[in-house]
Formats: sequence, structure tokens, C-alpha cells
Amino acid sequence: MENNQNFEEIKERFSAADIDGKIEIYTTVRGLTVDQYKELLRMFPIKYLDRLEKAMG
Repeated sequence: MENNQNFEEIKERFSAADIDGKIEIYTTVRGLTVDQYKELLRMFPIKYLDRLEKAMG
């Protein structure tokens, strides 16, 4: 249950962040499930995916 609460907080921070903030959160948060990462990715603006890929690469 605590993990879900933490994820809700992460989602809120992710949603409110600018592009650089979203990239930082996506690339530094650990311990999420694949589905949770996918959920964050759905909230990421598609036109900036190249920047996210570079940050992850």
C-alpha cells in the first residue's frame, strides 16, 4: 500500500514538473513497476521523447 501512496506522490510531482523535471524524475526514481513507468510515460509529451531517450541513453 505504501508503494502506491509513494507512486501517487511521484505522479503528482511528474505531472506538475516541466520537461526537464519530468526527465529527471523518470530517470532517477527507482523501484517502480513496469506498469508504473508506463503510466508516467503516458503523461510525457510525445514531442520531447527524443530528449528523454537521450537522458536514458
